[in-house]
Amino acid sequence: MSLLEMAQKTLLPEHYKTMAVEEMEVRVREIKERMGDRLFIPGHHYQKDEVIQFADAVGDSLQLAQVSAKNIAAEFVVFCGVHFMAETADILTSDKQKVILPDMRAGCSLADMANIEQTKRGWKVMQEQFGDTIIPLTYINSTAAIKDFVGRQGGATVTSSNARRMLEWAFTQKERVLFLPDQHLGRNTAYDLGVPLDAMAVWDPIREQFECDGDLADVKIILWKGHCSVHALFTVENVEQVRKNHPDAKIIVHPECSREVVALADDAGSTKYIIETIKASEPGTKWAVGTEMNLVNRLTQQFTDKEVFSLNPYMCACMTMNRIDLPHLLWALETVEQGKIINQITVEEEIAEGARLALDRMLARG
Repeated sequence: MSLLEMAQKTLLPEHYKTMAVEEMEVRVREIKERMGDRLFIPGHHYQKDEVIQFADAVGDSLQLAQVSAKNIAAEFVVFCGVHFMAETADILTSDKQKVILPDMRAGCSLADMANIEQTKRGWKVMQEQFGDTIIPLTYINSTAAIKDFVGRQGGATVTSSNARRMLEWAFTQKERVLFLPDQHLGRNTAYDLGVPLDAMAVWDPIREQFECDGDLADVKIILWKGHCSVHALFTVENVEQVRKNHPDAKIIVHPECSREVVALADDAGSTKYIIETIKASEPGTKWAVGTEMNLVNRLTQQFTDKEVFSLNPYMCACMTMNRIDLPHLLWALETVEQGKIINQITVEEEIAEGARLALDRMLARG
């Protein structure tokens, strides 16, 4: 069953749409109190405040999946994030735990840019072109099926925090690396390691062809033609405007932004790195932040001794992350308490097995 078909079967009942916010908040608190340790609610940094207020843990996708797995008393993990995150949680948690996504429409456009059939076709072409000289790495922002494929090919997952370390490891295994599905994180990480841009090729899964400025034979890293729809909206023009209007501000961006934007920024790093950097900065400093708007707004409210604003003044929150709202959270919790499980995320064991190989290879390297 496709995600769309599943979403159609699990549409939010109408009465939740007209319920007062105060009533929904009271109901959520009461359910959390009644269920106690049997319930665990992880919330991703990019979630709305109306949801984050009820999170038992806030963090990035892998961190939340790991914390969920450690909470062995939790029978139900109601994951406030997107589909691939809930998949990772299901892979890492025990069989006794059920992972639930409050809204099945909460997908990830980046993860969707690499499906397994495209990947298998592309891999075949790459093997014909380069022989057995490639090891695949996949960003944690990918489907369980992609993680499974990468794991079975000897590769590993990466996060934005450890991408450099994992890319260094990959180059000790094979001459070339396939990095999917985010070309920008792959490009920025490889460039920082000293791989020249003309030694990188982009694989276009739609046209099924390479895009390369240099000699294809000299390519060291193959970048999947995918991107984060949020971070792609930060532009060189945004940087130039901030430099003009706020010359005393520092610009910090996520490495999912384009190479051009990262090169012009003062700093770049994972979501956790961005949070910690701003937290540790001096009072009175100004920060233009190139990442998702819900998080930027939260940083603005949290660090009132500093001026924090979005690098792109017209930026919107991640649309798929925003699918998880208070009505969907309440609906998921009430059905869990009633024993009527909806929107459960289950990764088939055959796929989970290969995905665990990819995850374990990363986790073994810290």
